[in-house]
Amino acid sequence: MKDTSGKTGQIIPQEIIENKILSIRSKKVMLDKDLATLYKVETKMLNRAVKRNLERFPDDFMFRLSKEEFKNLKFHFGTSSWGGQRYLPYVFTENGVAMLSSVLNSKRAVQVNIQIMRTFTKLREMLLTHKDLRQKIEEIEKKYDYQFKVVFEAIKQLLEPPQKSKKKIGFLRE
Repeated sequence: MKDTSGKTGQIIPQEIIENKILSIRSKKVMLDKDLATLYKVETKMLNRAVKRNLERFPDDFMFRLSKEEFKNLKFHFGTSSWGGQRYLPYVFTENGVAMLSSVLNSKRAVQVNIQIMRTFTKLREMLLTHKDLRQKIEEIEKKYDYQFKVVFEAIKQLLEPPQKSKKKIGFLRE
């Protein structure tokens, strides 16, 4: 189904996909169980298809979490959603997700993959834009150092997350 802009219609809201992308080992990845849910297949079926095609999934496309990483992940998300999972989950990088489309042949898998790839691209562009903006501000600051110092300080404060101030507790003596 195509809309008037020529882009494939979304079958999953982009925010849902964005929330499934995690940062593990300094890489943006997605869990096998999250991908299986998006593709509407069982996790064991997704992993079985991957294992039949292991040569397509080198370590920079897919890797298995260590016990410590899995423990931290469960702690971060809470254990209730993990059920009785007996194996350490696989995670897929952007390239691994792209490769999944060659392993999973359903129409839904192709559509979901397109959406996931667009989401990865959007996140990468957002990170680059933020980095580029900071770099441009610093360049301009060097050029007009003393004239606009106050303006640049205000802009930098807007780019930084707010710091929580500690409130003093107790009574003052007079």
